[in-house]
Amino acid sequence: MEHRVVVTGLGAITPIGNTVNDFFENVKLGVCGIDFISRFDTEGYDVKLAAAVKEFDPAQYMDLKEAKRLDRFSQFAVAAAVQAILDACLDVDKIDKDRFGVIVGSGIGGLECIERETKTLMEKGPKRVHPLFIPMTIANMAAGNIAIRFGARGICSSVVTACATGTHCIGEAFRSIKHGYSDLILAGGAEASITPLGISGFSALNALSRSRDPRRASIPFDKDRDGFVMGEGAGILLLEEYGHAVKRGARIYAEIVGYGATGDAYHITAPSPDGYGGAMAMKNAMKEANIMPRDISYVNAHGTGTPINDRLETIAMKSAFGDEAYNIPVSSTKSMIGHLLGAAGAVEAIACVKAIDEGFVPATIGLLNPDEECDLDYVPNSGRKADLAYVMSNSLGFGGHNASIIFKKMEE
Repeated sequence: MEHRVVVTGLGAITPIGNTVNDFFENVKLGVCGIDFISRFDTEGYDVKLAAAVKEFDPAQYMDLKEAKRLDRFSQFAVAAAVQAILDACLDVDKIDKDRFGVIVGSGIGGLECIERETKTLMEKGPKRVHPLFIPMTIANMAAGNIAIRFGARGICSSVVTACATGTHCIGEAFRSIKHGYSDLILAGGAEASITPLGISGFSALNALSRSRDPRRASIPFDKDRDGFVMGEGAGILLLEEYGHAVKRGARIYAEIVGYGATGDAYHITAPSPDGYGGAMAMKNAMKEANIMPRDISYVNAHGTGTPINDRLETIAMKSAFGDEAYNIPVSSTKSMIGHLLGAAGAVEAIACVKAIDEGFVPATIGLLNPDEECDLDYVPNSGRKADLAYVMSNSLGFGGHNASIIFKKMEE
């Protein structure tokens, strides 16, 4: 027996807001969350800009002792999960915790802690390394800490697929509930890699924008794009079996109806030149949702702002949607919040759910000089009001990982 899966809670820590409402209000306004890096001295770095989380206080979500035992990415994850539980009005003591799971990933994990403790090792020796170094850094600990916080004894897993992590986590959670293994799952991703090593590593790949202008740094689908801008944060969605949600009188934001996951089997960083893998992920998601391209109301693209990615994602969308591709609004919220790596797909999924909920298509801000090879409707600079029936979110990760999920406006 297959079960319907719905979204009943949302939580977000982002560069343009530390709650879902603040985040999406700023999305509607087209606010840019990019600024000069302030967490460390960028003297000697080619990259000067990032999209950092502002004014985050972990004490709002956990006590000081717990906060000190968590890397920044885990702090973000727990905070977003707390928000999602509160938003869903879920009393965790009144559910079957054996059927309550967590699938939350991180593309990199505790990079800040890795850098700090490596310095300690080199300067002070092995006996001075923090005793919690390993559990603070490994990527699965966002999920582990969330499960501990809420006593979730069901599936506790962490998908790690680079920039597709968040979307894969949501998709796998969807399948677990759809096929009857779980009643509720907290799903999403978290990342905190605006660190010297994080910026240096991606810069060495020539993946990051070297712009000095925050408004012209993360510019997906623009002819002048020169790379992505590193972002940070977390997005967590509470997915719930439809009958379970109805029984407890939950507010339902949207239904998840399709998930596609493929591999390019091509290159460690570049997408397949024909866009085949990305296109198949979209096609598979539509097949599971039992819809056609004409049914898609909006696509939240991966849209990183790298020259190759945006062009090949455009090719993939044309392959997946055919001529209908020109009629579907497409935008990249990375133009506002940068690229949150393992958290990107999760925060973008929240943007999709809120887009359905509020009837609003987010813009791709900073799109001033259209690229002839990126010729779809990228909703430049200003968002639009629209009644959205089906919304797709795409993520493409280093290693050739592709994921697409489809949300549907809720119907009884």
